[in-house]
Amino acid sequence: MGEQPTSPSEPLADSAVASSFDQVQPLVDAEFEVEEALIEHGIPTFYVALRPDSKQAFIRLASKLESIGFAPVLREAKGRNVLKVASKPSTKPSRPLINLILLFATIVTVFITGYILSEGPVDPWVGATSFTLALLGILGAHEMAHKLAADRHNMEASMPYFIPGPPPFFGFLGLGTFGAVIVQKETAPNRDALFDIGASGPIAGFILTVIVSAIGLSVSRVEPMPSDFGGGLAISPLFLLLMELIVRLPGPGSYVVYLHPVAFAGWIGMFVTLLNLLPTGMLDGGHTLRSVINKDSVRTVFTLISILLLLFTGQWIMLAFILFLSMYRHPGPLDDVSKLSRSRKLVAIVLVVIFGLCLFIF
Repeated sequence: MGEQPTSPSEPLADSAVASSFDQVQPLVDAEFEVEEALIEHGIPTFYVALRPDSKQAFIRLASKLESIGFAPVLREAKGRNVLKVASKPSTKPSRPLINLILLFATIVTVFITGYILSEGPVDPWVGATSFTLALLGILGAHEMAHKLAADRHNMEASMPYFIPGPPPFFGFLGLGTFGAVIVQKETAPNRDALFDIGASGPIAGFILTVIVSAIGLSVSRVEPMPSDFGGGLAISPLFLLLMELIVRLPGPGSYVVYLHPVAFAGWIGMFVTLLNLLPTGMLDGGHTLRSVINKDSVRTVFTLISILLLLFTGQWIMLAFILFLSMYRHPGPLDDVSKLSRSRKLVAIVLVVIFGLCLFIF
């Protein structure tokens, strides 16, 4: 067990490859039952048998290998578990100044948006300030949850990059931002970690979205529906439920709820949650789906469903983004053999419920 074979097709004359093999083999032997060990295409390769603690063993192995500049990848191939050890790619250091510049620019564009949206009895300065705090709070909570999940699994990730966008000028419904992202600099070690990173953002953002929506609806104004009313925003089942619970109508008849800027921030938060939970590509929903289901055919079906949903709702920019993402196969976690924990499978059901609550069908 653990012998290094030689063959004419893979000579060990390359001292660097042989040295790498000698470095990693004892570490692999300490954590796994190695059935066969060899150098395949210049990469130390081990066929291993799994143990009850193999998920934890892989984490320990990854930590040991990281200290000497390597990373393991565990896959199932033809009924066998194949563990390959390759040099860990270097990562570029983060530049916090860029995060701060983008954050400041986004605060400005979102503040302008809130000022424009503030009408009627809402003081524009108060409306702009409250809208900025509410919307950036939702986006920030979403991305910081991703960051904290990455930190918990010892994965390097950047602080959030906020993306400024155009305010609603010239009839264009700009929101002042295109959202926020973090840069994940390392691959998730296993399906549990991949799920946590994908699920944490939508859950954190959703919780704050509900709070923001409730506060905003409580201060939104209600007026009789004018005869020339041309229709309003599409809303989700959850937003409709909050309106029915919080908004007090003066009496019988038809009324229009004019959303306070904070309520509109909550509306945006639900829309962002919906888009992020689309089960495709490198979106949060794509990460969670990849951690639950490792079948390309099934994930392709979910991608087609996402495309049809975006076509139905007329989200052309997001549709183009999804089509671009669908060109790339999700890499999956380093350990793609260990199963997702049962508790996370239950959380996956919660995510499906959140998706349904945020679906804009009214």
